[in-house]
Amino acid sequence: MRFGFFTMPMHPPHRSWVETLKEDQQAIILADELGFYDAFVGEHLADSVENITNSMQFLATLIPQTRQIKLATGTSNLSQTHPVLIAAHAAMFDHLAEGRFIFGISAGSLPADAELLSMLSEDRNQIFLEAIEAILAVWTGEAPYDFDRPGNRFKISSARMGRAEFHIGALPKPLQRPYPEIVGTVVTPHSKSAEFYGRMGFHPLSANFLLPEWVKTHWASYVGGVESAGKAAQPANWRVARTIFVADDDKTAGRYGFSDPASPYRFYYHNMVKKFRWGKRLFVFKDDPFQPDEEITDDYVTDRLVMRGSVSSVVDQILAFHEKVGPFGELVYGGMDWVDPALARRSMELFATEVMPRVNAALGTDKRAA
Repeated sequence: MRFGFFTMPMHPPHRSWVETLKEDQQAIILADELGFYDAFVGEHLADSVENITNSMQFLATLIPQTRQIKLATGTSNLSQTHPVLIAAHAAMFDHLAEGRFIFGISAGSLPADAELLSMLSEDRNQIFLEAIEAILAVWTGEAPYDFDRPGNRFKISSARMGRAEFHIGALPKPLQRPYPEIVGTVVTPHSKSAEFYGRMGFHPLSANFLLPEWVKTHWASYVGGVESAGKAAQPANWRVARTIFVADDDKTAGRYGFSDPASPYRFYYHNMVKKFRWGKRLFVFKDDPFQPDEEITDDYVTDRLVMRGSVSSVVDQILAFHEKVGPFGELVYGGMDWVDPALARRSMELFATEVMPRVNAALGTDKRAA
């Protein structure tokens, strides 16, 4: 099982933006040194806590500072930018990164962003579907373009002003052909998005803030989509993100990963609970849809969703989670604010060098026994 990295990111709003951008860069540079397979970075326009406004622009700064890790948008919010722009920018990024690029996509869920873009009343999921159809069309097609499909608002043409003799009118294609791996985030139980990704040949990434029983539903949805396209689903194509903190001892892990009021994990889930309560989406934290909202407290959510402890403890928690949700191809480590840089770095080091080797050894033993 591979291991990757994902950061939304999430930082206290009083911190310097210069400082947090550098910190997020350092986390991915460290992930590269430790052998993480990929690093996903989220984006929002108008969230001072989740404060990377363009994941592709941010990741471009890491191309010369990393050697092997794949750099992934996590995600590019397709409802917010014309597909021609996304297609051209992503293609150039793929060449700059010499193929170390994963195209992570979603519609863009932050209503504040949509309002600023004068599209609050628009169906952003529908725009997302139309945008990805247009992007794939220009990546796999040839100029002059004549993209005009029923039901798609985007009309893409270069027939009038394109001039092949001047090399004008053709959009650049990605280095990876026909295009980079496309990964879509999945954030709700029984998600129709997972089914869509399977049908399209894209790969799902299950969010770290879902309970195991809801994560498990993503695989069933994804399988349904893959099989509807006449193919067989491969667990290796499923990424699952979790919130993980590993320390040299359980006491430190319990403090920094849960009980300390300054814990970055507590800060993370305080913000998630607050936003989801406002957006009437607390169901993602519930075992039972009829569970009272009053029970969904910061303590309740943080305690249930942060895997924390010494190496042995975290290995046991990951194996128990794996047993519950079934096989998947990549465990994605959720990045947090570095309240204590030494502990944050140590957690990533222990995860990469001790936890994952033991997890994979245990899974290999289980396979051989079977």
